[in-house]
Amino acid sequence: MHAGFSDRLRQDRRASTLLLGALLASATLFPFSAQAQGQGPVRLKIAAASNLKFVLADLTTQYKQQTGVQVEVNLGASGNLARQILQGLPVEQFISADEVWVAELVKAGRTVDAGQRYATGRLALVVPKNSALPLAQGLAAVVRALKPGDKFAIANPALAPYGVAAVEALQRAGVMSLPAHQKVLGDNIGQATQFVATGAAQAGITALALAQAPEIATSLQVLALPSDLHAPLHQRMVLLRGASATATNWHRFLLSAPAQAVFVRHGYALPQ
Repeated sequence: MHAGFSDRLRQDRRASTLLLGALLASATLFPFSAQAQGQGPVRLKIAAASNLKFVLADLTTQYKQQTGVQVEVNLGASGNLARQILQGLPVEQFISADEVWVAELVKAGRTVDAGQRYATGRLALVVPKNSALPLAQGLAAVVRALKPGDKFAIANPALAPYGVAAVEALQRAGVMSLPAHQKVLGDNIGQATQFVATGAAQAGITALALAQAPEIATSLQVLALPSDLHAPLHQRMVLLRGASATATNWHRFLLSAPAQAVFVRHGYALPQ
């Protein structure tokens, strides 16, 4: 009787050991999911320059499909976003349209490091789809063909790096200055693009990545501008102080080869 009881006890312990091993193996193959445990989806809040609207729409969708993480993007002019972060905007990553605004946050001690270049931007000259302006002849020809009441849109250079590059392009193309009554400044490059797409402006300079996006391209004629018309638009991103492991993983994803290919497909060049 005693021997039989001991045999059953050994069998029960062996079964428990096998069950524990199976559970541990399952945990390795199927990592803990906050959503599966009823805690809801994992969310990550970031701030990003407006030129990234469509490329980030693609990348965040891909990332959610792969990881379950929902990346919530606060779009705006890089300068505005940097100032909001300094004032306490609750985001874990800043994806700028240049390197200057990242450097400001680094100087203020708000980042984990100096950040990384993730892409190089391009400019495009745009006019409405039905416009008769001589787009194919280039920037100077389009500006010369504007009527006195016509408007030319760019992003505000005090806030948006693409606005700074647009001013440089106009100058290098021989258009030293536009009359004040003809110049329309968007709060960010997305707004400047909409001015032209809706016909509120008769021409403008925007990000190539926005101009060729299917959601906007049907409303515009687009001419990519030569890169030598402006200083390189090196774009940098940085994790902010206190960023989570979730933010770090997303940051690494953006530097991966598959993500970089998405940037190129949207009209960016690889970082140099």
